[in-house]
Amino acid sequence: MAEKSRIGVTGLAVMGANLARNIASRGVAVAVHNRTAAKTEQFMAEHGGEGDFTGTESVEDFVNALERPRRIIVMVKAGKPVDAVIEELTPLLDQGDIIIDAGNSHFPDTVRRTEECAANGIRFMGVGVSGGEEGALLGPSIMPGGDPEAYAEVEEIFTAISAKVDDTPCCVHVGPGGAGHYVKMVHNGIEYADIQLIAEAYDLLGHVAGLDAPAIGKIFEEWNTGDLESFLIEITGKVLAKTDERTGRPLVDVIVDQAEQKGTGRWTSQDALDLGVPLTGITEAVFARTLSALRDERKAASTTLAGPAPAQKADEQLVEDIRQALYASKVVAYAQGFAQMRAASIENDWDLTLGDMATIWRGGCIIRAQFLNRIRDAYAEHPDLDNLLMVPYFTEAVANAQDAWRRVVTVATEQGVAIPAFSSSLSYYDGYRRERGPANLIQGLRDYFGAHTYRRIDAEGSFHTRWAQDGSEVRTD
Repeated sequence: MAEKSRIGVTGLAVMGANLARNIASRGVAVAVHNRTAAKTEQFMAEHGGEGDFTGTESVEDFVNALERPRRIIVMVKAGKPVDAVIEELTPLLDQGDIIIDAGNSHFPDTVRRTEECAANGIRFMGVGVSGGEEGALLGPSIMPGGDPEAYAEVEEIFTAISAKVDDTPCCVHVGPGGAGHYVKMVHNGIEYADIQLIAEAYDLLGHVAGLDAPAIGKIFEEWNTGDLESFLIEITGKVLAKTDERTGRPLVDVIVDQAEQKGTGRWTSQDALDLGVPLTGITEAVFARTLSALRDERKAASTTLAGPAPAQKADEQLVEDIRQALYASKVVAYAQGFAQMRAASIENDWDLTLGDMATIWRGGCIIRAQFLNRIRDAYAEHPDLDNLLMVPYFTEAVANAQDAWRRVVTVATEQGVAIPAFSSSLSYYDGYRRERGPANLIQGLRDYFGAHTYRRIDAEGSFHTRWAQDGSEVRTD
């Protein structure tokens, strides 16, 4: 009888195929399966010689090819396809077998699937995987959630295939239930904000500083050698430097300005609203993509709606101001994302170790950056930190950048260049640092039209003013 495979991967699109190849490259026997048998045959023909693969045609053959407890990685499109695979696998599995959803599933679905699988004696794990096609093959950042004992069954494989930074695997057990997919969701939300901030910097450098794409690319290349060093800054320089073979123009200049999205950023914002976390940067990034999709409307509006006359201002100070504004806004985006994870951890009893999230995001994932070392260190020193802005390093960094940040927001407003992520990040910063804001008036208005009550600064309890009656104040608790 043929020796059984240690782990299985079903779903052999690019991510699944590359993950299987990564696992096999570590000397682990892998059974592979795809709903379309031709896909499995193609995989075996192209990659079967790279490692100890067992290609299987049916789900039954796939399950039978695995040693017990069976460990099955599901790499299919999020949503109903995941449920369909689980439904097909469940009758064939035994008590204690493990199903691992390594796609971009919404965390409430992961919570539900964990409970449904447990009812059938199956252990379910929701695992966030970041790094794209290259990361899946060469080493992604992995965010496993679910039963710790189930994770122990796959920990050796996951840590082996993950990216490494300073010999530390970019993989750690995040927490129970949907915690792994939740953290991946927030990672993607931060990614939205990061990319939007980069796009706004590019827009300012082009439309205000008057620079062309290759020149802006060189600026990003230079920025990548300093405190902005990151994967996204690095590839921005490369994208801007690319020449279109068809036209001879910079490729970025012939790409349609409509940004697409797959939903994870929107999920992040929706959950922040449910938690009561002010996630302004990420949410504005989501809205900016939505606005970009209204291309026909924008084309019509461009010939109808008034704006300021452009007056370019090309100087080194503006470029440096944009760099500092980009860094300060990036700090705010991460501060908001980590505050959201902290709130979700409390809400769901996940006991997330936020320093671990910064640690495993340092390599493999899309938002990997030198910057994350500072965040890891911050949580090592202050595990119960409310907000990253309160850590001395970030407090000082943003304080040093704030004058430049304000100049950038001012010049963008004067020139009519939309900067929703820059400006909302600055507004969040200004709102967060104020001891007293204008919400007292909001409460007064709410009490007037809806008797919603208010609290006083000089007395305990809740109060209501009889606005439309005698104007007297009554205590309501």
